[in-house]
Amino acid sequence: FTAYLLSEECDLFDPEHLSVCQDMTHPLSHYFIASSHNTYLLEDQLKGPSSVDGYIRALQKGCRCVELDCWDGPNDEPIIYHGHTLTSKISFKSVIEAINEHAFAYSEYPVILAIENHCTVKQQQTMAHYLKSIFGDRLFASSVDINRTTLPSPEFFKGKILIKGKKLPSSNESSEGYVTDEDEGAEPEKKKNQKRVSYVPFILHTHAHKYWEMNSFSESQALKLALSCPEEFVNHNKKFLSRVYPNGMRVDSSNYNPQDLWNCGCQMVALNFQTAGLMMDLYHGWFQKNGACGYILKPAIMREEIAYFSANTRDVIPGVSPQILHIKIISGQNFPKPKGSAAKGDVTDPYITIEVFGIPADCSEERTKTVPHNGYNPIFDESFEFQINLPELALVRFGVLDDDFIGDEFIGQYTIPFECMMTGYRHIQLLSNTGNPMENCTLFIHVAITNKRGGG
Repeated sequence: FTAYLLSEECDLFDPEHLSVCQDMTHPLSHYFIASSHNTYLLEDQLKGPSSVDGYIRALQKGCRCVELDCWDGPNDEPIIYHGHTLTSKISFKSVIEAINEHAFAYSEYPVILAIENHCTVKQQQTMAHYLKSIFGDRLFASSVDINRTTLPSPEFFKGKILIKGKKLPSSNESSEGYVTDEDEGAEPEKKKNQKRVSYVPFILHTHAHKYWEMNSFSESQALKLALSCPEEFVNHNKKFLSRVYPNGMRVDSSNYNPQDLWNCGCQMVALNFQTAGLMMDLYHGWFQKNGACGYILKPAIMREEIAYFSANTRDVIPGVSPQILHIKIISGQNFPKPKGSAAKGDVTDPYITIEVFGIPADCSEERTKTVPHNGYNPIFDESFEFQINLPELALVRFGVLDDDFIGDEFIGQYTIPFECMMTGYRHIQLLSNTGNPMENCTLFIHVAITNKRGGG
């Protein structure tokens, strides 16, 4: 019976979402897209190593949008590194070869290369040569179809590599003068002196925008829009792609909360994949949906022309039935001590947290009591209830922590989209802080979901 309870049949994760189960024929702008920031970096943003491994790891984790900061290198060979910093340099060609090898190993849907281009015309021509010769037919190189009114779909672009970047006008005859759409490495002073178009009119006057054009926002620019004009931001993102990247001040490669920007319909919310922790837990948990293919269809209320939605609403959302999530934390099995243990004793004093992430009205946190001196088979037997107003955007995170620990009390966690939760008695396989399964380390729970208007 224990073996059955621990089997895949009793897993919390809905098996339907183990493969692609959503409609993949909507415009690209109707999907959340797994995106990485400064993908080549393995550590911090100032002096750490750059490596092709960064691209391989991100693509293996289902990432569909990777970033390439391109600069002039020696012997007319373009290089990739974080400009104006001491990060090490890698060749553009080696990155393109690695992307070509790993692009579609985990998902057949399109890979987007976000190119930040600082190269002179001569080295841009070298870049173009490598893109065409290495990717071959995989490179989507057709001209824009001006008769369309919306972006093509992930299904349309299946198996293709798309380039996001700016190019110099064909009339440009200068051999220098690079072009780039966001210089994340530039010093703030430099940025102040550049004549840059204000980002707000893009959002509010989308009629002047062409469907294939997109915006890149720093995290603080995007959060300003999320607070000042949330409805307009959602409406903009129905038709146009937005990419958000961490503020330049995050030199330690820390991450912001991606949920705040998913709530506004931003598709490419780019994080530093190399930095483990809560934000990447949310990211990997979220992108388990839809077969972990890196594309998740947005809720209808964030796609439909006539729908009106603000993430900050406290009201019941029209056409969406609130759900009540009932969770009983029953017991735990084989909890190890936290890594680098500095606890007072040799045993674990575990407690469980349940956090709900989603629109602000849905965010909440509960915790169990502590079970003293028992990490082997602690019994909690406590029940909690959460109201979820927008189930399609909600994530539930289970955390296991040690109350007797000084410093980092983290033991394990598991993050799951609300829509992927199965009801009944379920075991959760806990994950380490790097997202790897912890052997035999499980949480036993019971889940029930009821419609607020009655019914199960």
